[in-house]
Amino acid sequence: MITLDIVGKIVSGDFSGVIIRQKTGVDLELGELLVTREDNDYFIMQIYDISYGSQIPERIRSLAAGLKLEEQSNLSFIDDEISNFILVSLKPTLFVTPNRYHLPKRLPKFFSTIERITEVDLKFLEKPNQPLYFGKIRSGSRVLDIDVFLKGDDVITHHVLISASTGKGKSNLVKVLTYNLLNESYAGLLIIDPHDEYYGRTKKGLKNHPNANNKVIYYSTSPTPGSNTLVLDIKTIKPWHLNGIVSLTEAQLECIYLFYNRDREKWIENIVLAENDDVVNTQTLAVLKRKFNNIFGISSDGNALHFRSGLFSNNSGITTIQNVIDYLQNGKTVIVDTSKLGGEVELLIGGIFAEGIFSKYKDLSSKGALYDKPCVSIIIEEAPRVLGKDVLDKGANIFGTIAREGRKFRVGLVAITQLPSLIPKEILANMNTKIIMGTEMSNERSALIESSSQDISEESRNIASLDIGEALLTSTFSKLAIPLKIPLFEDLFNQKVPYKEKTIPRGVDFD
Repeated sequence: MITLDIVGKIVSGDFSGVIIRQKTGVDLELGELLVTREDNDYFIMQIYDISYGSQIPERIRSLAAGLKLEEQSNLSFIDDEISNFILVSLKPTLFVTPNRYHLPKRLPKFFSTIERITEVDLKFLEKPNQPLYFGKIRSGSRVLDIDVFLKGDDVITHHVLISASTGKGKSNLVKVLTYNLLNESYAGLLIIDPHDEYYGRTKKGLKNHPNANNKVIYYSTSPTPGSNTLVLDIKTIKPWHLNGIVSLTEAQLECIYLFYNRDREKWIENIVLAENDDVVNTQTLAVLKRKFNNIFGISSDGNALHFRSGLFSNNSGITTIQNVIDYLQNGKTVIVDTSKLGGEVELLIGGIFAEGIFSKYKDLSSKGALYDKPCVSIIIEEAPRVLGKDVLDKGANIFGTIAREGRKFRVGLVAITQLPSLIPKEILANMNTKIIMGTEMSNERSALIESSSQDISEESRNIASLDIGEALLTSTFSKLAIPLKIPLFEDLFNQKVPYKEKTIPRGVDFD
């Protein structure tokens, strides 16, 4: 026999929100999930606001409070739990019948009893094929023993936005997502890592996954034993790799393409070595030499090239780009450590690899072989650096192109940011899955709410109050916004076997 955890009764409201009177002695929280039952059917609802209610006029309450504060009266009626109570606002999110579940199209019955949700109320939910694991369902601060999955290839190819204020757990979330994807074969991952935190050079990371030897490829300018040196031959770099990453004038672009069309793979070398040119303005050539020195660390003295760092070369790294493309299309996770590179160089390196895999998948699509390969996701930190309004206004870059067109070719982005308002609305709308963590600034919450796949207009307070590791998952591939609790990455290593091999009595597929 199930003991009902009754928390209140419906007393008013409309389709935008149902008001319940909270039962005395019960504590309810923002974001908590509740249910109300009708025979074999039930509504799932979520708390979005809490307020005081009273049958005593406000002027009487103010007088009584003053008298009590000054200890001049003992007015027992002011403590009457029948006269003073808590009102809780709920939004109906799902209507469940024995045969199906869908968005509500009517209200629960007046004076219906409201209960706390339990795992049993979510038993109809199933784990999909090609799952992507996010965490567990959260009801307020209470974590339910229900794993949250969405169909991974759909989510990845239609782009993901991860947004949170500093310190709310973005990096931990990405580690959890990528760690569990190493159990799967349907996706390759390219992680542009500006902080060298995902591989686990000095602590536990993706290198410690049981499948790491077969699945994780690590590139760094200072590689660990057994990993790969990040070095690119300048002959493999094309002019379009600079688009939207390096600031170039029209004259500089014309100069670059003139040398490329004439000299092909030696275009960078010949620009750096050129003393003068009959067609190109000498000043333009001098500016490009300075820019190439800053970006590629390349300079010349007479007829010889000199490289300031080991990142670029003219005699090694000729296969690096192709190797990364091959790894990704074979479902591996490639981590590129850019922690020792400058911001512009970091984005250039990421853009080169992103352009390579995008071009490869466009070619596969034209040959009808696109679905013979795993989909690919590119994880980029501080996304406004390549997807920001001011950046895209200066010209398209490969990340903006993938955000707009990538889903057609099964290449997606995971864009991580603290400031989603800096990303154009068009790009935000294309991020069909959003994982929203604690966000205090109201303009950032507004940008997320306005571009979400579900109506979460009442969730602003809830988003602002999210603690570390708490999140709201909203997706085109979900029928409702899902409150999440993200596990701590380090706790994953306490599992004896990866989740895929465990017996999971209940899983969540909101597709």
